[in-house]
Amino acid sequence: MQQTNTLTIDMHVNQLKKPFSLDVLSGFSLNEINNVVKFQITHPSYAPTPLVRLSALAGSLGFKEIFVKNEAERFGLNAFKVLGGIYGVGQYLANRLGRDIATLTFDELKSPEVKKITGEITFISATDGNHGRGIAWAARELGHKAMIYMPKGSSLNRFKAIESEGAIVEITEFNYDDSVRLAASNAAENGWVVVQDTAWDGYEEIPLWIMQGYATLAKEAVEQMKAFTEEPPTHVFLQAGVGSFAAGIAAFFIQYYQEKHPKIIVVEPHLANCYYQSFASNDESFQVVGGEMNTIMAGLACGEPNKRAWQILRHYAEVAFTCDDQISALGMRILGNPLAEDSPITSGESGAVTTGLLYCLAKEAWLNSAKQHLDLNQHSRILLINTEGDTDTEHYRKIVWEGKYPYSKN
Repeated sequence: MQQTNTLTIDMHVNQLKKPFSLDVLSGFSLNEINNVVKFQITHPSYAPTPLVRLSALAGSLGFKEIFVKNEAERFGLNAFKVLGGIYGVGQYLANRLGRDIATLTFDELKSPEVKKITGEITFISATDGNHGRGIAWAARELGHKAMIYMPKGSSLNRFKAIESEGAIVEITEFNYDDSVRLAASNAAENGWVVVQDTAWDGYEEIPLWIMQGYATLAKEAVEQMKAFTEEPPTHVFLQAGVGSFAAGIAAFFIQYYQEKHPKIIVVEPHLANCYYQSFASNDESFQVVGGEMNTIMAGLACGEPNKRAWQILRHYAEVAFTCDDQISALGMRILGNPLAEDSPITSGESGAVTTGLLYCLAKEAWLNSAKQHLDLNQHSRILLINTEGDTDTEHYRKIVWEGKYPYSKN
């Protein structure tokens, strides 16, 4: 483990990386994601989130460009996850109707005529916060019910946010992965529909839909970057919990840019670093991390990779980084306190870790070998994604104002 002043970061190179091929990327072509967007934009609250150009930060760190896609402004829900929820629930209903979702609108799916065919459905999911709120929101908007489980130690503020969307919410005595198993078990007993962004044997269709929903933000970013440069990004830093977000975004970029696709860099917290551990094992199968995952990066506190996401990331990710909570806190402060003309960005714990890591790679001499391995230099055009805003405002202030971290339940 590399460290300085108790700050710890480690990197493992993905020895399983394969030459460019489209074999594992089905479902993420431009045409396929265009069909996803075609449905999503029928909701009146849909709008592309901003792509923020941080020129002063890029210059300070010695890079050509740094862009941040700010998902804190997505659908008014302060996080990107609703993109998967709205499409996953919508696609499920379209299948029940025997219709192509590209021919349906949001208003049609919530119409009384459709409700007579589908009946009232209960959608169930496990979440650390943002995914569950997105599912609850989508279910309510479409006239259905939601049951949401949260892992032990979850934020009460995030609990209340999910509850405000009309869902029944329970905090379990389990970690995230065991809460997912509980949701699946109860769904089978009660005839409910699991809408989870992780996949396992026999449950792969809905997770794919959710990943496709996430890819919308990558399509937006590609279009928005053209206003600044005709060149593709050279590096994309992606947070990984179960890996669905990282894999969905990576798959779109790789399909879109083909052989010119950016380097894919996976970032995780130390206590939930299943991709780092999987790359370290150098095995075609993934590794699972168990136990309590006491990290401020609640949205990344997942110990078991999504099977489909693993197939994509083991083929295409360059490296996996594992970071302690201080890296996330650093990123939150950097984004919230910008240099010169750069715009401020309010970023939550899971959203900011990539910024903190990038800063350390640029500034810390003990990380020079990692920086060189990734060819991070004055020509680099880097994309970061702020996956969430201050989804727990009290915790955000404790971290940014008072410096209260690592992990605290209060």
